[in-house]
Amino acid sequence: MAPEYLIHLDDLVIVFAHRISLNHTSTIEQTNGRNGLRPYPRMLPEWVLDICRPIVQVICRLLWRTRWIDSHNIRRNGGLIIASNHQTYLDPFWVSCPIKRPVRYLAWDAAFNWPLVGSLMRLFGAWPLQLEGSDPAPIRRSLQWIREGGAVVIFPDGGRGEPDGSTRRFKPGAVRMALETGVPILPVTIRGGNRVWPCTYRFPRLGGRVEVIYHPLINIEQREGEDVRECARRETERLSQIIKSAL
Repeated sequence: MAPEYLIHLDDLVIVFAHRISLNHTSTIEQTNGRNGLRPYPRMLPEWVLDICRPIVQVICRLLWRTRWIDSHNIRRNGGLIIASNHQTYLDPFWVSCPIKRPVRYLAWDAAFNWPLVGSLMRLFGAWPLQLEGSDPAPIRRSLQWIREGGAVVIFPDGGRGEPDGSTRRFKPGAVRMALETGVPILPVTIRGGNRVWPCTYRFPRLGGRVEVIYHPLINIEQREGEDVRECARRETERLSQIIKSAL
């Protein structure tokens, strides 16, 4: 099985989010600012992405009869966390096609060395995150990006699901980021991707049908007297049930 290059945000979020003081006046693209962030390649300009999206959508429709359902639930501006189940390496493209705004992803840093894949990940807004290590910069950048009105895509199951399409146990990273930033979560269900590219296959199949369902936004709220970990556990289970309801 190929290694997973898109990973979840879990305990790193709660550890670093409360230790880092962000300067909201600096831009997310700042390469060597007061926050001490190491530089990352800039993504493609938004006007280029506006051209690419309809092309990618047409390709997806032709190859996998992809449908995007209830895309009106996508928030057009303001900070947003997009949480989706993870079935294939194509998921970021499927999820992002109708999202007409800059989107960021956190990805396994080693994947940036893969031929072609690494370059595409940089161009489309992925940030490298170490699997082994505790570098807070990617988490810091994600939180700042969200606070400044950006959107971040997260796969709470942390890796591709089972061959039958079922999900792994969700991690609380998405909910913890929502608690830290006060922004809503957009739950997304990818259905049928497991038949297009089973996790036991090296390459995707042609044909099949893929549907991407955008659920209504949910707001994460901590109950009175409830600690952060309990809130994260409860709300992560709610998020999981929403996403699984459309599988």
